[in-house]
Amino acid sequence: MPSDSTLPAVAAFSSLGGQRVWSLMVSLFGDLAQGEGDAIDGPVLSTIMGALDVRPEASRVALHRLRNDGWLQSHKVGRISQHSLTAQGRAESAAASPRIYAAPPDLLEPWQMVMTEENGRETDAALRAAGFIPALPRAYVGPVGKAPEGCLALRGETPPDWLRRAVEPAELESEYDALLVALTTTENELARVRHMDAVDVAVLRCLIVHNWRRLALKHPALPGGVIRPNWSGYQCHLLVDQMLRRYPQPALQDLAATSAAG
Repeated sequence: MPSDSTLPAVAAFSSLGGQRVWSLMVSLFGDLAQGEGDAIDGPVLSTIMGALDVRPEASRVALHRLRNDGWLQSHKVGRISQHSLTAQGRAESAAASPRIYAAPPDLLEPWQMVMTEENGRETDAALRAAGFIPALPRAYVGPVGKAPEGCLALRGETPPDWLRRAVEPAELESEYDALLVALTTTENELARVRHMDAVDVAVLRCLIVHNWRRLALKHPALPGGVIRPNWSGYQCHLLVDQMLRRYPQPALQDLAATSAAG
Protein backbone atom coordinates (compact mmCIF):
# COMPACT_ATOMS: atom_id res chain seq x y z
CA MET A 1 0.00 0.00 0.00
CA PRO A 2 1.19 3.57 -0.61
CA SER A 3 2.58 5.41 2.41
CA ASP A 4 0.46 8.07 4.09
CA SER A 5 2.38 10.96 2.54
CA THR A 6 2.26 9.74 -1.04
CA LEU A 7 -1.30 8.42 -0.89
CA PRO A 8 -2.84 11.80 -1.86
CA ALA A 9 -0.67 11.95 -4.98
CA VAL A 10 -1.31 8.33 -5.96
CA ALA A 11 -5.05 8.78 -5.50
CA ALA A 12 -5.14 12.07 -7.40
CA PHE A 13 -3.37 10.65 -10.46
CA SER A 14 -5.02 7.22 -10.45
CA SER A 15 -7.98 8.32 -12.59
CA LEU A 16 -5.80 9.60 -15.42
CA GLY A 17 -5.20 7.44 -18.47
CA GLY A 18 -1.83 6.15 -19.68
CA GLN A 19 -0.71 4.60 -16.39
CA ARG A 20 0.91 1.54 -17.96
CA VAL A 21 3.53 0.02 -15.69
CA TRP A 22 6.34 -0.13 -18.25
CA SER A 23 5.72 3.53 -19.09
CA LEU A 24 5.81 4.47 -15.40
CA MET A 25 9.20 2.77 -15.21
CA VAL A 26 10.42 4.74 -18.21
CA SER A 27 9.50 7.94 -16.36
CA LEU A 28 11.03 6.72 -13.10
CA PHE A 29 14.41 5.73 -14.53
CA GLY A 30 14.54 8.79 -16.75
CA ASP A 31 14.01 11.00 -13.72
CA LEU A 32 16.15 9.25 -11.11
CA ALA A 33 18.85 7.27 -12.91
CA GLN A 34 19.64 8.91 -16.24
CA GLY A 35 23.37 9.25 -15.68
CA GLU A 36 25.87 6.67 -16.87
CA GLY A 37 26.57 4.30 -13.99
CA ASP A 38 23.32 5.12 -12.18
CA ALA A 39 21.37 2.05 -11.05
CA ILE A 40 18.31 1.38 -8.92
CA ASP A 41 18.52 -1.60 -6.57
CA GLY A 42 15.82 -4.23 -6.93
CA PRO A 43 14.46 -3.72 -3.39
CA VAL A 44 14.28 0.05 -3.98
CA LEU A 45 12.44 -0.43 -7.25
CA SER A 46 10.02 -2.82 -5.56
CA THR A 47 9.38 -0.32 -2.77
CA ILE A 48 8.70 2.51 -5.21
CA MET A 49 6.45 0.46 -7.46
CA GLY A 50 4.58 -0.82 -4.42
CA ALA A 51 4.03 2.76 -3.29
CA LEU A 52 2.66 3.45 -6.77
CA ASP A 53 0.17 0.64 -6.08
CA VAL A 54 1.70 -1.61 -8.74
CA ARG A 55 1.57 -5.36 -8.12
CA PRO A 56 4.92 -7.24 -8.02
CA GLU A 57 3.97 -9.45 -10.96
CA ALA A 58 3.12 -6.38 -13.06
CA SER A 59 6.52 -4.88 -12.21
CA ARG A 60 8.29 -8.07 -13.27
CA VAL A 61 6.45 -8.11 -16.60
CA ALA A 62 7.35 -4.45 -17.20
CA LEU A 63 11.03 -5.07 -16.39
CA HIS A 64 11.07 -8.03 -18.77
CA ARG A 65 9.55 -5.94 -21.55
CA LEU A 66 11.96 -3.03 -21.10
CA ARG A 67 14.96 -5.39 -21.09
CA ASN A 68 13.71 -7.05 -24.27
CA ASP A 69 13.24 -3.61 -25.84
CA GLY A 70 16.88 -2.77 -25.07
CA TRP A 71 15.87 0.05 -22.75
CA LEU A 72 16.89 -1.43 -19.38
CA GLN A 73 19.58 -3.82 -18.26
CA SER A 74 19.90 -5.79 -15.03
CA HIS A 75 22.79 -7.46 -13.23
CA LYS A 76 23.49 -8.97 -9.84
CA VAL A 77 25.61 -7.35 -7.15
CA GLY A 78 25.86 -10.01 -4.49
CA ARG A 79 22.31 -11.12 -3.85
CA ILE A 80 20.72 -7.89 -5.06
CA SER A 81 19.67 -7.15 -8.64
CA GLN A 82 20.47 -3.70 -9.95
CA HIS A 83 18.61 -2.13 -12.85
CA SER A 84 19.92 0.64 -15.07
CA LEU A 85 19.28 2.33 -18.38
CA THR A 86 21.11 1.00 -21.42
CA ALA A 87 22.94 3.41 -23.71
CA GLN A 88 19.76 3.50 -25.81
CA GLY A 89 17.63 4.23 -22.75
CA ARG A 90 19.95 7.03 -21.62
CA ALA A 91 19.99 8.56 -25.10
CA GLU A 92 16.20 8.51 -25.43
CA SER A 93 15.76 9.92 -21.92
CA ALA A 94 18.28 12.68 -22.61
CA ALA A 95 16.53 13.58 -25.86
CA ALA A 96 13.18 14.02 -24.10
CA SER A 97 14.48 15.75 -20.97
CA PRO A 98 14.81 19.31 -22.35
CA ARG A 99 11.10 19.35 -23.13
CA ILE A 100 10.00 17.58 -19.96
CA TYR A 101 12.03 19.73 -17.56
CA ALA A 102 11.92 23.04 -19.44
CA ALA A 103 10.85 26.08 -17.46
CA PRO A 104 7.46 27.52 -18.44
CA PRO A 105 7.86 29.91 -21.38
CA ASP A 106 7.78 33.66 -21.02
CA LEU A 107 4.36 34.85 -22.21
CA LEU A 108 6.08 37.83 -23.83
CA GLU A 109 8.38 35.59 -25.86
CA PRO A 110 8.63 36.77 -29.51
CA TRP A 111 7.00 34.66 -32.20
CA GLN A 112 6.47 34.73 -35.93
CA MET A 113 4.02 33.51 -38.49
CA VAL A 114 5.29 32.05 -41.73
CA MET A 115 3.23 31.59 -44.86
CA THR A 116 3.94 29.03 -47.56
CA GLU A 117 3.26 29.07 -51.28
CA GLU A 118 1.69 25.63 -51.21
CA ASN A 119 0.29 23.15 -48.73
CA GLY A 120 2.26 20.03 -49.67
CA ARG A 121 3.16 17.22 -47.29
CA GLU A 122 6.90 17.82 -47.58
CA THR A 123 6.53 21.49 -46.72
CA ASP A 124 4.25 20.69 -43.81
CA ALA A 125 6.62 18.02 -42.46
CA ALA A 126 9.64 20.35 -42.76
CA LEU A 127 7.89 23.15 -40.89
CA ARG A 128 6.66 20.87 -38.14
CA ALA A 129 10.16 19.43 -37.76
CA ALA A 130 11.46 22.98 -37.35
CA GLY A 131 9.06 23.59 -34.48
CA PHE A 132 6.29 25.39 -36.36
CA ILE A 133 2.63 24.75 -35.61
CA PRO A 134 -0.11 24.92 -38.25
CA ALA A 135 -2.60 27.69 -37.46
CA LEU A 136 -4.36 28.30 -40.78
CA PRO A 137 -4.08 26.85 -44.29
CA ARG A 138 -0.52 27.66 -45.44
CA ALA A 139 0.17 29.61 -42.21
CA TYR A 140 2.32 28.35 -39.33
CA VAL A 141 3.32 29.83 -35.98
CA GLY A 142 6.73 29.32 -34.46
CA PRO A 143 9.68 30.86 -32.61
CA VAL A 144 11.51 33.84 -34.00
CA GLY A 145 14.50 32.85 -36.08
CA LYS A 146 15.48 32.21 -39.65
CA ALA A 147 12.39 31.68 -41.73
CA PRO A 148 12.31 28.43 -43.69
CA GLU A 149 13.36 28.84 -47.31
CA GLY A 150 10.56 29.96 -49.61
CA CYS A 151 8.31 31.17 -46.77
CA LEU A 152 7.08 34.65 -45.97
CA ALA A 153 7.85 35.53 -42.35
CA LEU A 154 5.67 37.96 -40.41
CA ARG A 155 6.78 39.17 -36.99
CA GLY A 156 4.07 38.44 -34.44
CA GLU A 157 2.38 41.06 -32.30
CA THR A 158 -0.21 40.47 -29.57
CA PRO A 159 -2.21 37.59 -31.07
CA PRO A 160 -6.02 37.44 -31.05
CA ASP A 161 -7.63 34.81 -28.87
CA TRP A 162 -8.76 32.77 -31.88
CA LEU A 163 -5.16 32.39 -33.05
CA ARG A 164 -3.97 31.36 -29.59
CA ARG A 165 -6.65 28.68 -29.53
CA ALA A 166 -5.86 27.57 -33.09
CA VAL A 167 -2.35 26.46 -32.14
CA GLU A 168 -3.34 24.64 -28.95
CA PRO A 169 -3.51 20.83 -29.23
CA ALA A 170 -7.31 20.59 -29.12
CA GLU A 171 -7.22 16.79 -29.04
CA LEU A 172 -5.47 16.96 -25.65
CA GLU A 173 -7.72 19.57 -24.07
CA SER A 174 -9.65 17.20 -21.81
CA GLU A 175 -6.48 15.39 -20.77
CA TYR A 176 -4.73 18.64 -19.83
CA ASP A 177 -7.84 19.68 -17.90
CA ALA A 178 -7.77 16.39 -15.97
CA LEU A 179 -4.03 16.68 -15.31
CA LEU A 180 -4.50 20.20 -13.97
CA VAL A 181 -7.11 18.91 -11.51
CA ALA A 182 -4.75 16.12 -10.39
CA LEU A 183 -1.81 18.49 -9.96
CA THR A 184 -3.87 21.07 -8.09
CA THR A 185 -5.39 18.42 -5.82
CA THR A 186 -1.95 16.97 -5.09
CA GLU A 187 -0.45 20.38 -4.35
CA ASN A 188 -3.25 21.16 -1.90
CA GLU A 189 -2.97 17.77 -0.18
CA LEU A 190 0.82 17.99 0.12
CA ALA A 191 0.51 21.32 1.93
CA ARG A 192 -0.75 19.27 4.90
CA VAL A 193 2.08 16.70 4.75
CA ARG A 194 4.79 17.49 7.29
CA HIS A 195 7.47 15.04 6.16
CA MET A 196 8.32 13.19 2.97
CA ASP A 197 11.16 10.69 2.80
CA ALA A 198 13.24 9.88 -0.28
CA VAL A 199 10.85 7.17 -1.49
CA ASP A 200 7.86 9.49 -1.09
CA VAL A 201 9.60 12.11 -3.22
CA ALA A 202 10.58 9.54 -5.86
CA VAL A 203 6.96 8.38 -6.11
CA LEU A 204 5.64 11.93 -6.32
CA ARG A 205 8.14 12.93 -9.00
CA CYS A 206 7.42 9.79 -11.02
CA LEU A 207 3.70 10.59 -11.08
CA ILE A 208 4.29 14.22 -12.03
CA VAL A 209 6.94 13.53 -14.68
CA HIS A 210 5.05 10.58 -16.16
CA ASN A 211 1.71 12.34 -16.57
CA TRP A 212 3.30 15.56 -17.83
CA ARG A 213 5.62 13.71 -20.22
CA ARG A 214 2.90 11.71 -21.93
CA LEU A 215 1.04 14.91 -22.89
CA ALA A 216 3.84 17.42 -23.46
CA LEU A 217 5.70 15.14 -25.87
CA LYS A 218 2.62 14.68 -28.06
CA HIS A 219 2.73 18.20 -29.51
CA PRO A 220 5.27 20.91 -30.35
CA ALA A 221 6.18 23.48 -27.72
CA LEU A 222 4.13 26.63 -28.21
CA PRO A 223 6.00 29.95 -28.38
CA GLY A 224 5.28 31.84 -25.18
CA GLY A 225 3.91 34.84 -27.02
CA VAL A 226 0.91 32.90 -28.37
CA ILE A 227 0.00 31.00 -25.19
CA ARG A 228 -3.24 31.85 -23.40
CA PRO A 229 -2.38 32.40 -19.70
CA ASN A 230 -5.39 30.33 -18.64
CA TRP A 231 -4.74 27.45 -21.08
CA SER A 232 -4.73 24.30 -18.97
CA GLY A 233 -1.54 23.06 -20.66
CA TYR A 234 0.30 26.20 -19.54
CA GLN A 235 -1.19 26.03 -16.05
CA CYS A 236 -0.03 22.40 -15.83
CA HIS A 237 3.46 23.47 -16.89
CA LEU A 238 3.58 26.08 -14.12
CA LEU A 239 2.59 23.53 -11.47
CA VAL A 240 4.92 20.80 -12.80
CA ASP A 241 7.87 23.20 -12.73
CA GLN A 242 6.97 24.47 -9.27
CA MET A 243 6.51 21.03 -7.73
CA LEU A 244 9.61 19.45 -9.29
CA ARG A 245 11.72 22.32 -7.96
CA ARG A 246 10.11 22.07 -4.52
CA TYR A 247 10.78 18.31 -4.39
CA PRO A 248 14.21 17.76 -6.03
CA GLN A 249 15.46 14.36 -7.13
CA PRO A 250 16.48 12.18 -4.17
CA ALA A 251 19.94 10.64 -4.28
CA LEU A 252 20.02 6.95 -5.13
CA GLN A 253 21.87 6.18 -1.89
CA ASP A 254 19.14 7.94 0.09
CA LEU A 255 16.52 5.85 -1.69
CA ALA A 256 18.42 2.69 -0.78
CA ALA A 257 18.68 3.75 2.87
CA THR A 258 15.00 4.69 3.11
CA SER A 259 13.92 1.47 1.44
CA ALA A 260 16.08 -0.62 3.78
CA ALA A 261 14.76 1.20 6.85
CA GLY A 262 11.16 0.59 5.74
